Amino acid sequence: MAASGEGEESPLPFALSRFQLSEDYGFLLPNPLTELPAPYGPWMDIASSLPQLIAGHQLRSRVHQMPQLSTRDLSGREELHLAHLVLSFLTMGYLWQEGEEGTVKVLPRNLAIPFWEVSQSLGLPPILSHADFVLANWKRKTPSGPLEIENLDTIISLPGGESLRGFILVTLLVEKAAVPGIKAIVRAINALLQLDEETLHKALQELAEAIGDMSKALRRMHDYVDPAVFYSVIRIFLSGWKDNPAMPDGLVYEGVSAEPMAYSGGSAAQSTVLHAFDELLGIRHSEESTAFLHRMRDYMPPPHRAFVEEIQRAPSLKQHVLSSRNGQLCTAFNRCVSALADFRTHHITIVTKYITTAAAKAKARSGEPTDKAGPLPGKPPSLLEAKGTGGSHIFRFLKSVRDTTREGMISV
Repeated sequence: MAASGEGEESPLPFALSRFQLSEDYGFLLPNPLTELPAPYGPWMDIASSLPQLIAGHQLRSRVHQMPQLSTRDLSGREELHLAHLVLSFLTMGYLWQEGEEGTVKVLPRNLAIPFWEVSQSLGLPPILSHADFVLANWKRKTPSGPLEIENLDTIISLPGGESLRGFILVTLLVEKAAVPGIKAIVRAINALLQLDEETLHKALQELAEAIGDMSKALRRMHDYVDPAVFYSVIRIFLSGWKDNPAMPDGLVYEGVSAEPMAYSGGSAAQSTVLHAFDELLGIRHSEESTAFLHRMRDYMPPPHRAFVEEIQRAPSLKQHVLSSRNGQLCTAFNRCVSALADFRTHHITIVTKYITTAAAKAKARSGEPTDKAGPLPGKPPSLLEAKGTGGSHIFRFLKSVRDTTREGMISV
């Protein structure tokens, strides 16, 4: 981490440590806590058996019996992040236990009040977001072992078994692959500020390589996640109550507000990484896509959002490359843009397989006798078919964002 102290040079104008970012883990929470203090045992007890409680339709009754706990005994960022993770998973399970046709209008106060308080402390919304689902939801099986999928597990789970574990951990590995790219952003901006062309060129090469490694990590989704399980079982638990026909009025957080509130579900658009790359490379998306992406920034930890805003305020990399007339810089810049467009193409391929194709297969299956292979648990959510869990019209959004990324290339 960059730091300043006695006798040291002052830190560079732009440093990761200012934004709760780690040199080793990037936006991931480094080595998250896996246990809350003893007073929060009732939350942890329920959270540790969520898939079984949901499958047995018992979660709601367990939540109703849960004591009303104060959040005063939580201290420090790590405890707050684990509490937010636990309460967000309890909330999603409670909401979607009976599928999209069995939703509730009110989140009970013994869940709503502490969830709201912890959310306020962290500056996060009171719903499951990418910051919970991926960034704070991992542990090593062998503490000294590598950050590889075989040595990783989730802290809290939902229905979906190995496919859910794979979905979370592959996404985590994409975030890990981005770390050299995040460091390259800092180097590039500091090089811009110091007009150091050589360092800038090297930083852009590192950024392109990191984005390529993110694409490789993303492709592992095919090995670890079953499309039928993702579509029919996992997806609904990531759905929010904004722009969702299954919950058109939003949700009342009992004891917090008498009026219902609407929040978007978990979405890859809540990952700070791509926002940071877009800002550095000067990628300009359509008005509709930009509005959605900016709304998703409200679901990021505030220091991460501040990182993106700081990149936005930095001198324009694109303008510098254009005015420099440096062929090498121009080529390196275009490699970054091309790698980012390729990453978004891979994402479209995955969404096609895991939503569109899976939806068609689920429909075909629903007409078959169930004794062939047994029915999949849960009825596939049909209302969200064309939408992402964050509430966007998914293909229109993803294709538009990929195409506007490609348009960010510089003519050599």
